[in-house]
Amino acid sequence: MEYSKCLGSFGEEFAVRVLMEMGFVIHDTNYKARHGEIDIIACRHKCLVFAEVKKRRTLDEAAYAIIRKQQLRLIKGAEVFAGSHPEYKNYDLRFDAILVRLPFTVKHLPNAWTA
Repeated sequence: MEYSKCLGSFGEEFAVRVLMEMGFVIHDTNYKARHGEIDIIACRHKCLVFAEVKKRRTLDEAAYAIIRKQQLRLIKGAEVFAGSHPEYKNYDLRFDAILVRLPFTVKHLPNAWTA
């Protein structure tokens, strides 16, 4: 596996652990939708969270790396996921960003953008 992909995978695994410590139940990771991949799908308190994880040298670089095109991809993927999982019909949908700077710095941005 390429070094940067390995670090990216580590960043996603670290983000999953942080969400679990916050009380989220992880439904899926690396969910493949027609429009692209959703890094993490999690839920807590009747809220379904679709999270994009970005690992960069700084947290600011990670934040700026989530461009509108990726946000729209996540929104479309979330619509596909929600449409195929009626058990989440009455859940709120939220789009979060999880920024990772190694070693071991994570910033969770709840409701980072809206549909």
